[in-house]
Amino acid sequence: MNGERVKVKKGVLKQNKGKTKEKLKAKEEILEVRDLSVSFYLDVRIIPAVDGVSFSLQRGETLGLVGESGCGKTVTALSIIGLLQVPPAKVERGEILFNGEDLLGKSPEEMRKIRGKDISMIFQEPMTSLNPVFTVGYQVSEVIMQHQGSSRKEALSKTIDMLKLVRIPMPEKIIKQYPHQLSGGMRQRVMIAMALACNPGLLVADEPTTALDVTVEAQILELINELKDKMNSAIIMISHDLGIVSEIADKVAVMYSGRVVEYADVYSIFNNPRHPYTRGLLEAIPGIDMNKGQRLKEIKGVVPLPGEIKEGCRFKTRCYCAGRDCMKEEPPFLQVGKNFVRCWSYA
Repeated sequence: MNGERVKVKKGVLKQNKGKTKEKLKAKEEILEVRDLSVSFYLDVRIIPAVDGVSFSLQRGETLGLVGESGCGKTVTALSIIGLLQVPPAKVERGEILFNGEDLLGKSPEEMRKIRGKDISMIFQEPMTSLNPVFTVGYQVSEVIMQHQGSSRKEALSKTIDMLKLVRIPMPEKIIKQYPHQLSGGMRQRVMIAMALACNPGLLVADEPTTALDVTVEAQILELINELKDKMNSAIIMISHDLGIVSEIADKVAVMYSGRVVEYADVYSIFNNPRHPYTRGLLEAIPGIDMNKGQRLKEIKGVVPLPGEIKEGCRFKTRCYCAGRDCMKEEPPFLQVGKNFVRCWSYA
């Protein structure tokens, strides 16, 4: 899939020449997240979910946000699109600059105008994201009417065009059907059509291929990539699957326990990972050259609960190279070659 960009073999990415280099040239910056920290206030407890996350994204680029469950990926995404429930959630500090404007300073009414029009989101499970009591056509056309002021007839006409764009057969029939009448892959295509109906500048995809078989997964990823290039949008792809990230991302931010522990372009992450956690994730990927009966490498231990580790490196309880400094003080975020990494090994 998308062989023009990268080839994956034995966990290594090989950068192709030609159009790949053109895509990596400097472009207009559309999003910059600066030192974002989010906590949840539950009774007498304060649970830090995201702590000091920073990254940037240019138009036409895809950022892969990866890490194990509970590391803060989805909370980061919901902060950007303004869907965190406040309370119990609270943004402690930071900025989210979209086209130069801080989204954290916007009122709920202003965010409703931006959400769906300028920033859209594809949610993890389309069956729970689509309303079961309304037809597909009604739900997609509502987005168009809300943000573009179209009549119902005009919105339904554009809905049919969008369903054709995401390769749904017989869209005139599909717009009259309900979500439960469609397959998982078809529902996800409807979600993509809805997210892209107003040509947003930024698309947030939260594990959009969860529960889909590998054939449909490949089709959905290829579709997202094609539509991104056609509309020149930027994408944040949230995933725990590094195989997906290798296919679609230009840059990668690896998160662990609410922190970004490594940040670089996709080739540097796969070919020269610096953080022990990133190395562990890559070594846990099955390879086509593995012998029968050979065990996958694993990262020992479990992800700590948010706020459980009070001092030192958050990965210290699972790290094979943890030292004295790692136990006492959190490591700084350093540039090592092309990678930015949070590890005492390079300090």
